[in-house]
Amino acid sequence: MPPRQVQWERMFPDELEAAISETPICYMPYGLCEPHGALNALGLDAVRAHGTCVATAREYGGIVAPPHYWNCHEVGLYASWGEEVIGNERPWLTALPPWMFFKVIFYHLRAIEAAGFKAAVILSGHSGPHGRDFPMFLDLIQPHLSVQASVFMGLGTEESRFGDSDGTGGHAGRGETSMLWAVAPDCVDLSRLPDADAQRPLYALGGHNDKASLRAGQQMVRDAARNLSQSAEELLARHSAGPDTKPLTFAQVETIWADVVRPKLNDFASMQTGDREPPAGSIWQGNWSIPDGSTL
Repeated sequence: MPPRQVQWERMFPDELEAAISETPICYMPYGLCEPHGALNALGLDAVRAHGTCVATAREYGGIVAPPHYWNCHEVGLYASWGEEVIGNERPWLTALPPWMFFKVIFYHLRAIEAAGFKAAVILSGHSGPHGRDFPMFLDLIQPHLSVQASVFMGLGTEESRFGDSDGTGGHAGRGETSMLWAVAPDCVDLSRLPDADAQRPLYALGGHNDKASLRAGQQMVRDAARNLSQSAEELLARHSAGPDTKPLTFAQVETIWADVVRPKLNDFASMQTGDREPPAGSIWQGNWSIPDGSTL
């Protein structure tokens, strides 16, 4: 028997209605197309997040929203990181500026609530300064939503599962590679791993990829699924203690953004430039500067 269908975009209306009635939890995967070494497909962040959300919903119940492959990059601190780690190779990014990314999240949560969900667990496979902004952002918009939301960044678990003290290897390291291997084996090709003395381009390659492990990746996906489902249950309990509200209209979302979120944008970590401006001629220089958040 094939596994139970949990992907929103692949379900028929009656299936989705029944599933929401049974378990009104939505898992929301986000990521980015971005270099993760030569051995990993560019969509690693979103593919891994989506696969982990699907595994969570199949094991514990709930529905997985369509994955979103656009995320924060190219501006400010991200541009400085890109200059240092990716270099001036074509990065194949599906980047959004932070102010647009967070407004998209707001609209997504509004749609999740309108669909009848009570809990929304965000998993962003792509991390960075915006990871520090999510708690503030959710605090700002949560009073205006009935659906209760939480967020996980990166792997979704702190367990490395490699049996040593070397950790997960950071960006494009063995942790990300192993989890991608577990959920989408066709997106990992270890034969593309460069030799130790290889020069650029290494495409932001992290550490210990020669020790990537399908088994460790499978264990890490299970760890993440457990963490996500526990958060979802806590959100459901919180929802039952609060009042139901009518879903926001688009006009109301725009008003809340203007009155509540926009005045705080300049405080977001993702809206900081830092002091490492990419040099003239760098592909990262043009978007490094960030506009005044109060105008966005």
